[in-house]
Amino acid sequence: MDHILALDQGTTSSRAVVFDPSGQAVAMAQREFTQFFPRPAWVEHDAQDIWRSQLAVMQEAMAQAGISARQLRAIGLTNQRETTVLWDRQTGQPVAPAIVWQDRRTAEHCETLRAQGHADAIRRKTGLVLDAYFSGTKLAWLLDHVPGARARAESGELAFGTIDSWLVWQLTGGRVHATDPSNASRTLLFNLQTGAWDAEMLTLLNIPAAVLPQVVPSCGIVAETDAALLGCSLPIAGWAGDQQAALFGQACFAPGMAKNTYGTGCFMLMNTGDQAVASRHQLLSTVAWQGPPSSERSMAYALEGSVFMAGATVQWLRDGLQIIRSASEVEALAASVPDTGDVFLVPAFAGLGTPDWDGYARGTLVGMTRGTGRAHIARAALEAIALQTADVFQAMVSDSGLALTELRVDGGACQNNLLMQIQANVLGVPVVRSRVTETTALGAAYLAGLATGLWSGAEEISAQWQEERRFLPEWDAPRRQEFAARWREAVARSRSWAKG
Repeated sequence: MDHILALDQGTTSSRAVVFDPSGQAVAMAQREFTQFFPRPAWVEHDAQDIWRSQLAVMQEAMAQAGISARQLRAIGLTNQRETTVLWDRQTGQPVAPAIVWQDRRTAEHCETLRAQGHADAIRRKTGLVLDAYFSGTKLAWLLDHVPGARARAESGELAFGTIDSWLVWQLTGGRVHATDPSNASRTLLFNLQTGAWDAEMLTLLNIPAAVLPQVVPSCGIVAETDAALLGCSLPIAGWAGDQQAALFGQACFAPGMAKNTYGTGCFMLMNTGDQAVASRHQLLSTVAWQGPPSSERSMAYALEGSVFMAGATVQWLRDGLQIIRSASEVEALAASVPDTGDVFLVPAFAGLGTPDWDGYARGTLVGMTRGTGRAHIARAALEAIALQTADVFQAMVSDSGLALTELRVDGGACQNNLLMQIQANVLGVPVVRSRVTETTALGAAYLAGLATGLWSGAEEISAQWQEERRFLPEWDAPRRQEFAARWREAVARSRSWAKG
């Protein structure tokens, strides 16, 4: 019993990774599932598809590793955040498609709440900006638009959850309806100061308390799987939202340490210790995890900047424009030209996140001439990922008062060496890629392993972290500043487009 099974449920695929005591992945399985776009700016998932894909990769990863469930110490879980599921407690069936974090259907509701003067109270209590990104208005929409849902929710017949809650419900055969503080803090319903659901926020969004999951620590044995799933019961001993799990997996335990994950979106988090820091630059204050390294009861917080379209921008090049056949082709194509020829892509397909928070921004491609080709657009896509991250980085430096000296990176797109070099150039600090790039799953594994004694504490985990490559900036400050200014001109052209 010296292995951890980490479940990493993402926006476009479900993964399962088996980790050994040295923190190395010994097996990994992954399956994509269908994305649904029923209307402009709507994004949905079939929650049952998510569960079926997650169960399949669990079994596949264990088979690859050549181990049975009885050889596993515990299960760790990490998940795409904010995606909202509403299901029947009796049947376990979703009552509607899951509304994905990228979905913008509640932007108008958020505008109404802002016009009513609620934005400041929401930020003060929850640490979040008032935006359709978060789960609260998505849940309110489901209760208002699914026939009979509100009455059934008020009577306790329905259960709400982000994807972690949905998976734990399935893993436990419907016995446990829970979430952890890192996921709860992404709903607009959770009070950062009290560490509990907030009655005022529930009233504001007209959410019945009966529909909410119990909030349990991120690190600790809080549930056991149904024995029928894998042949025996296993403790679910650690879980956190994907970005907080990546912060843990990158061993960013000290205040001021930061990481950026390049997945479907790009998410930069900086540990702020036991204090939730109020942002002046529209960063989010969020729970990082509840649990170690200091004690099981400790709550660690983070500042976060959110870029909605990172790897998803490359997917758009593949599936939308069809200028590449696979995501792996984008690096060579982008490297085939020395620059974009002053072409900028602002991938605001789902609005803009930090620091603009414009739900009505839309994707914009500017600066094209007759000489612009697919290579220039591919390079502009990579630059857009790096430039959005640089905007977040600068906001984080300003808010924290800390001069961040490096950025630890992970996620699938960080394997793109050209992207990482561009990132170092526009940041002006080294970009450090960890040897284990599956740090989201690793963070979930570490949380579960700490809870069950596989690892002794933060020092042992920190000692396992290893650098794989360091990208040093090649641009001077004037070039960096000029490039950033030109980028901000392009961003300005994308703003408020969907308002007409």
